[in-house]
Amino acid sequence: MKEIYHLMSNYPHTQSLSTETSAINSEPDETLSTETSLTNSGPDETLELTSTIVNAALDRKGDNIVVIKVSEVSYLADYFVIITGYSHVQVRAISQAIAEKVEQERQVYPLGVEGQSESSWILMDYADVIVHILKPEERDFYNLEAFWGHAERIDTSSLID
Repeated sequence: MKEIYHLMSNYPHTQSLSTETSAINSEPDETLSTETSLTNSGPDETLELTSTIVNAALDRKGDNIVVIKVSEVSYLADYFVIITGYSHVQVRAISQAIAEKVEQERQVYPLGVEGQSESSWILMDYADVIVHILKPEERDFYNLEAFWGHAERIDTSSLID
């Protein structure tokens, strides 16, 4: 699990950001606007993707689903979706259901998936949406909601089909 936590702190998008920042801004001291996106999908498409992810997780009885809008506080993604699965099998099943439903309904594939071998914390990177599927012990220990507590939480009931 340390690998995933390390992955989040050294996210791949950060490697090219300094080059993009200097190319976008005339002065090196300026920071990227929160409206700047590293991908081409619009806000509606990203929210629809988030909705598809939430519904796929619910299909596999994912629990305590939290959607955090991180676009205002970070350039890593627009949304984080945090889901609890109560066993290794359930965590894997939620991950597979998300991958299948997103591919089927949105024709989108994850840029990367981490943690499948241990299945205590699976991270799925859809660029604008990062999915964390964790067992309760890992979720309590890493406490991602508190780490991103300054970001806006989205009411998941508005995303359910």
